[in-house]
Amino acid sequence: MEINFNPYYKTKLGTAYLGNSLELMANIPDESIDLICTSPPFALVRKKEYGNVDADQYIEWFQDFAVHFHRILKPTGSLVIDIGGSWIKGMPVRSLYHFELVVAMCRSKEKGGLGFYLAQELYWYNPAKLPTPAEWVTIRRERVKDAVNTVWWLSKEPHPKANNRRVLKPYSKSMQNLLKNGYQPKIRPSGHDISHKFGNDRGGAIPPNIIDGRENKEQEEMGKPILQPEEIFSEDFIQPVNVISASNTASNDYYQKRCKQEGIKPHPARFPQALPEFVINLCTEPGDIVLDPFAGSNMTGRIAETLQRRWLAFEIDEDYIKSSKLRFEENAASEI
Repeated sequence: MEINFNPYYKTKLGTAYLGNSLELMANIPDESIDLICTSPPFALVRKKEYGNVDADQYIEWFQDFAVHFHRILKPTGSLVIDIGGSWIKGMPVRSLYHFELVVAMCRSKEKGGLGFYLAQELYWYNPAKLPTPAEWVTIRRERVKDAVNTVWWLSKEPHPKANNRRVLKPYSKSMQNLLKNGYQPKIRPSGHDISHKFGNDRGGAIPPNIIDGRENKEQEEMGKPILQPEEIFSEDFIQPVNVISASNTASNDYYQKRCKQEGIKPHPARFPQALPEFVINLCTEPGDIVLDPFAGSNMTGRIAETLQRRWLAFEIDEDYIKSSKLRFEENAASEI
């Protein structure tokens, strides 16, 4: 898909545009996008260089974007928004802005909302996140580190396109042994009735809503649960969970190295690979169209290209979109 704007760069499957996403989205036909996967600027107490709006103005600011999101999504499409929480300035208490935003978006149109459905909450756990706010976490020690972003999965219909078979992960060793040796059906102490069907090999374990993308090789599988195997009966019994565990602080990946070589400042708040990878696999099929209206370093587009999805990326800052082009160099595919 292309729109009536000059592209900043193109690839085999996607196009990136420099400009305000409100203006760019106005050129996208109704009900033509399968997935919007994005991370808009958060309503943070401390201003960031990539721009962010105060919490008390956030819902009003986001409204115009949300109207376009609803219009351009297919009836079976999904809107997945990574949005971090914030604190009330001067106090060790949390802002409710991101909850209020989702309530406003999911309120019925008859009641002044946009009519989205909340398909599910996902969670991105960033183990490398700094212990902020320092006043309450490291100085007074009144709070713990805020290391989780809520990722809201919204849809236009109660049954958006999604298939968790596309995000299965390898069975644990305990489940492999169970499949090999068999399992005696019984009722667990919790009251769950584990039938003989539990021992069927379905090709992999259904991941939880915790998406694990940490650097440790053993923990790079999409959806790997934070729970330890001994804490549960079997990883296969866990449904896809909603926490994505992934650091975004890589300092020597291909993108960072090339930015340094070209003298381009990299985007300071990059998507981890695991997040769009999980969402794109879950909610789309090859050939579907994925949009990131706040593209930043365009990790969403890079992953979409890798997974054979068509994509659009919109970014208002030329430095960031210029750096994102480096992700699509010939040597970048093997080192995202």
